[in-house]
Amino acid sequence: MMDDTPVVLIQEELSMLQDAEVEPELAEMQTSRRRTVLLIDDDEDQTQALAWRLQTQGFTTLTASTGKLGLQTAIREQPDVILLDVQLPDLDGLDVCEQLSDTPATCCIPVIILSGAERSAVVRRARAAGCDYYLRKPYDPNVVLLLVERAAAGDRL
Repeated sequence: MMDDTPVVLIQEELSMLQDAEVEPELAEMQTSRRRTVLLIDDDEDQTQALAWRLQTQGFTTLTASTGKLGLQTAIREQPDVILLDVQLPDLDGLDVCEQLSDTPATCCIPVIILSGAERSAVVRRARAAGCDYYLRKPYDPNVVLLLVERAAAGDRL
């Protein structure tokens, strides 16, 4: 003869769980969306590697290989953070940064510039264009992750 007690207890526990209030923090975690990062860079290998790294940390990634496509994607998708290379095939990355800063739909999105240039004039121009962080290539992927997390959390310079 089978005992129905465990089944009844499980059903009662399920009923109590359905009737219970959800903790506010848990409800917030369940409804929060993943943060999105737009990578604007024409170096496909570097973009794929960085996108994979960001995805493993829970970010959704979008990519654009030109400045024009990056601007369009930023306006359409409204990412939480933009990683932007300075040397793009169609537009100067600093001009793209300036356009992002001047466009009402994208002016509040933090921009992290990735560049091989280390001249102080380039860094000053990047800051004047509206970038929040400037990171020189080659960079440590852990530093990029840290900056993306800080920028996505609203920690801006």
